[in-house]
Amino acid sequence: MMEQTFLLQPFPSGQSLPNLKIIGRIERNANRLVIYYELVGDLKDIAIALPCDTPARKHELWQDTCLEFFLGIEKSDRYWEFNLSPSGHWNVYRFDGYREGMQEEIAFKMLPFKVASAADSSELVVEIELDKIVSKESAIELAITAVVKDKNGEVTYWALTHTGTEADFHRRDSFIIKL
Repeated sequence: MMEQTFLLQPFPSGQSLPNLKIIGRIERNANRLVIYYELVGDLKDIAIALPCDTPARKHELWQDTCLEFFLGIEKSDRYWEFNLSPSGHWNVYRFDGYREGMQEEIAFKMLPFKVASAADSSELVVEIELDKIVSKESAIELAITAVVKDKNGEVTYWALTHTGTEADFHRRDSFIIKL
């Protein structure tokens, strides 16, 4: 099993940042990927969707608070974007190259994950069988990211690293976790 911890950093901008820390860990065991996110801080100021009874595949989840990760195969331009809303809604997109050929990844019919919230923390855990898109022999590269919207509608962008002059989670040089 391979495991790494992470701490997301906000994209440097002139706007005020929420009192928030986004931490977690990621594990790969054979071809099962588990990502554990934890948001810790002043969550009363963050717009976090409540869990819904019937989670579904939805578009544009990144317009609200959304936990994300990007997965690429080493030495390949192809990558996937996974969007996870605290509401339970989700989506997975496949790209042929940098922001090229975007389409829903139909290999996933559902993407179950668990969300637990308290006054000063919110946790999300997702487990994914990668066999649908990646062989267990393939080395993968990941970027862990988050979009955080506060109750005033201000949006901040969080990632392991920000390698450009604008927040851009699709940049392959930001896929810095190797498993």
